[in-house]
Amino acid sequence: MIEVEAKKPQESLQDRLAQVVELLQRHKLVEDLTHRQEGPHQDLVESLVHRQNLAELQRRLDELHPADVAHILEALPLDDRLTVWQLVKVERDGDILLEVSDAVRETLIADMDDHELLAAAREMDADELADLAPELPRDVVHELMESLDAQQRERVRSALSYEEDQVGALMDFEMVTIRDDVSLEVVLRYLRRLKELPGHTDKLFVVDYDGVLKGVLPIKRLLVNDPEKHVAEVMANDPVAFHPDENAYDAAQAFERYDLVSSPVVDKNGKLIGRLTIDEMVDLIREESESEVLSMAGLREEEDIFASVWKSVRNRWAWLAINLITAFVASRVIGLFEGSIERLVALAALMPIVAGIGGNSGNQTITMIVRAMALDQVGTGNTSRLLRKELGVSLINGLLWGGVIGVVAYLLYDSWSLGVVMTAAMTLNLLLAALMGVLIPMTLVKLGRDPAMGASVMITAMTDSGGFLIFLGLASIFLL
Repeated sequence: MIEVEAKKPQESLQDRLAQVVELLQRHKLVEDLTHRQEGPHQDLVESLVHRQNLAELQRRLDELHPADVAHILEALPLDDRLTVWQLVKVERDGDILLEVSDAVRETLIADMDDHELLAAAREMDADELADLAPELPRDVVHELMESLDAQQRERVRSALSYEEDQVGALMDFEMVTIRDDVSLEVVLRYLRRLKELPGHTDKLFVVDYDGVLKGVLPIKRLLVNDPEKHVAEVMANDPVAFHPDENAYDAAQAFERYDLVSSPVVDKNGKLIGRLTIDEMVDLIREESESEVLSMAGLREEEDIFASVWKSVRNRWAWLAINLITAFVASRVIGLFEGSIERLVALAALMPIVAGIGGNSGNQTITMIVRAMALDQVGTGNTSRLLRKELGVSLINGLLWGGVIGVVAYLLYDSWSLGVVMTAAMTLNLLLAALMGVLIPMTLVKLGRDPAMGASVMITAMTDSGGFLIFLGLASIFLL
């Protein structure tokens, strides 16, 4: 699709959102006041005011970049969101649908009829259509495929044949190819005849007559070398290339590692079939990061912040139920020591400290492990080494901060034995937190699950129950 320049960079995104919200509120206020007026020309006045306010809002939306409009739509309640969406020009619908989150896109598509969906989709490239097609009604997809030419149809089918986490699902088909036996002057003349270059074109792809990739010609080499030289003399013969069935997140890491802007995608025979671009990789990294954060909190999927109550409940109930069970287990652990707590009330005041510090330490460990796994820095093969390192860190922290809180306990309750128990319980619970912080994500990976899935919920449950059991058990043995 045509790239749109960002407008008015001096305005922050929040300023633009505030302006749209203000226009919406003004529109509602004036409309409400007009409704209260009675007179022979009430309908005419109401119509004029309605059109005037919406026209001003539409003019403001037309000035914004599609990504900014997408952000505004995500930040508005459903009624206001649909009001704004109706004011967006048809030719911009496709750009904005590609920018909004999946949850918000669902609400926008539900508000569009088949004609509007087809008009928006026809403005998209093949790779963009493949992104949107799974969310469109089946009859719309069928009609859309029928309207495409043979090449576009084949490209869309090719992209849809891959899983969403594979390179083939993200590759772009718009690229410039050249031969290696032509001069740079010929290449420059060829580029000048093109109406425009595909977005993020930092290199040209050099292929033979069978379409097999032979190398790449970076634009900077094209510009600074003698026009009389041939492409074969200045091209790079060893470009970073990907296969369509490779993991897309591995490709994103390669883009970050090698500072790539675009890269070729080749089939098993080395034939050029597409390219990856930096914009898709940035989006992928952001989505992976958001998914990881949601998984650690026990959320099953991205949630529209203004979704209905029932949708939000369905998204959140599973891990809340698990958390309820673990909280009940922790309460029963405390119940086992009711007699001890009654005899020494200080235990009730101190035990949340042991559990809370353990939970914090466990979350630190599990966050570091999950991050390292996402960056392919660790795997299940070095679990024992990681475990030894994290246990060492927790032992030192436990003795240090456990000693501090032990001294505080002694000063508060004038009991050396209580201080020693506090230090020992803190150290043991931090060791438990380190153990669970390593084993939970490693076990999830071995089971083929996301290592971040519900990690923070599970580690908190472990350290709460374990902390209560350790502290109250030690207190019962050595103090009572």
